[in-house]
Amino acid sequence: MLSLVNEGVGAIPGLNLQDLLELVAQFLIASLRIGSFLLASPLFGATFVILPVRILISVSLTIMVVSLNPLLPDVKTIASFQGVMIGITEIIIGISAGLVLTIIFAAASLAGEKIASSSGLAMATAVDPTSGSSSPVMAQILLLFILVIFMSLDGHLAVVRTVIISYEFLPIGSIPDSSRIFTSGMEAAGLMWSAAAAIMLPYAVVLLLIQVSIGVITRSAPTLNLFSFAFPITMMAVFFIVFLSVTSLGTSFSKLISDAIFAMQQMIESITHG
Repeated sequence: MLSLVNEGVGAIPGLNLQDLLELVAQFLIASLRIGSFLLASPLFGATFVILPVRILISVSLTIMVVSLNPLLPDVKTIASFQGVMIGITEIIIGISAGLVLTIIFAAASLAGEKIASSSGLAMATAVDPTSGSSSPVMAQILLLFILVIFMSLDGHLAVVRTVIISYEFLPIGSIPDSSRIFTSGMEAAGLMWSAAAAIMLPYAVVLLLIQVSIGVITRSAPTLNLFSFAFPITMMAVFFIVFLSVTSLGTSFSKLISDAIFAMQQMIESITHG
């Protein structure tokens, strides 16, 4: 009777502990690219997105990736040399894709800071909900505006889909072209400066004309107090101009979002083909 029991113990179906550890290591490595992208992206990486929500999104997307790409690298443990190198590579890919979007989206906050400094609104600062640091209110308004347009155009779904598809063109364990990552970062920085200048230029021209007019008025009437006369007019003019240019500003931000998504996709494609 005892021999029959011993023979039946090995026939119980189940999962070997070594296989379970290997599956956990593969799942963790598969989640590094998505997790690092969510951490560095402009919307998912904001401080108002709490950590449990990021973890839930990362785990959900990783389950989707593992189901769509069953052929994962044969890594026995994530603490091995192979697992560490693959993990570092995945983190670099995810952070690079997220930083390309973040750099280009920073054009809105950069233009807002320059507009605020030109109109005397630089003193009106508050805590930025996306980064947690203090910045001018005008910069926060433009940054939140571009994030709202980004979500309304389903841009967050497009970038997440791009990251998921990147596993097919750039599988886990493959080595990307690091030179193209730096080149894409420099191109994103150049696009950020040019977009910020294009957004800021109309406001700067109008503010210059207003200040020239105020200078002529104060020159003809020296008794007028510059602080009590010029600053309120300049501040009110900025809000009035922003109110009138919301439609054109939304169109410009839509074009900027399309360029940012295209730059991210081009970066992933370039490091894939080397």
